[in-house]
Amino acid sequence: MPGVTPADAVTAYLDHLAVERGAARNTLDSYARDLRRYLAHLESAGLGLDAVTEAVVGDFLAGLRESGLAASSAARTLVAVRGLHRFAHREGLTAADPAKDVQPPAAPRRLPKALPVADVLRLLDTAGDTPAALRDRALLELLYSTGARISEVVGLDVDDVDAAERTALLDGKGGKQRVVPVGRPALAAVEAYLVRARPVLAKRGGPALFLNARGGRLSRQSAWQVLKTAAERAGVAAEVSPHTLRHSFATHLLEAGADVRVVQELLGHASVTTTQVYTLVTVTTLREVYATAHPRATG
Repeated sequence: MPGVTPADAVTAYLDHLAVERGAARNTLDSYARDLRRYLAHLESAGLGLDAVTEAVVGDFLAGLRESGLAASSAARTLVAVRGLHRFAHREGLTAADPAKDVQPPAAPRRLPKALPVADVLRLLDTAGDTPAALRDRALLELLYSTGARISEVVGLDVDDVDAAERTALLDGKGGKQRVVPVGRPALAAVEAYLVRARPVLAKRGGPALFLNARGGRLSRQSAWQVLKTAAERAGVAAEVSPHTLRHSFATHLLEAGADVRVVQELLGHASVTTTQVYTLVTVTTLREVYATAHPRATG
């Protein structure tokens, strides 16, 4: 179809999606919106579809990111552009498909959410002397003291915590076990729970360290609720997740100068690359401190 303009090609492509592919109205609206951006880019460059190269599509994508568009939105736009060029090539409107090898932008690495030390201390300082309160205090102290996953802590048996050695034996991912140190406050909280609370909760025999009200092993979901309730009680404004204390544990260690490979072992990461995401958090913190404290930081 000689003489077809980019706008004509977009119209034909959208018709194809609607009639032959049965695309939903929301999908068509989204593609039309994204392709209008692309048409504006081609028009400003004075290009027809047959003159587009891979570099042109790449420049368009880079411009989207520079304009502040999220990586996920830019990737969605690229899907529409790829579809347009694939359609145009298949229909004989262009001699090649210049968009087929263009890669979507990588989503930014989501930094773990770590609480400030003061917030963690408030969260751990849960009041109450009931069996459930003593259990919750021991649970939270162990989570922060060891950096364990919630599933690892609720999976602990009584004998897995060695007060004499000040260690805990954790069952990690893939059945891999590791021994981690436990701080004195956490050990004291566990001891208080074992002496004053667990016997009250233990309605039947079993090795589980943390018990629910029925005497069974505390579930991961219940432990998460303990964390959320403690955060609300402590007035912690930040959103908490099952990994909040684990993230905080790692970040606080690195901020205090711990070696990343030591933190890797404590967290049970198979690769140090997984642990290094926490160094991004500390570098951000250092940059903020530098910018506000150094007299020549912004000169």
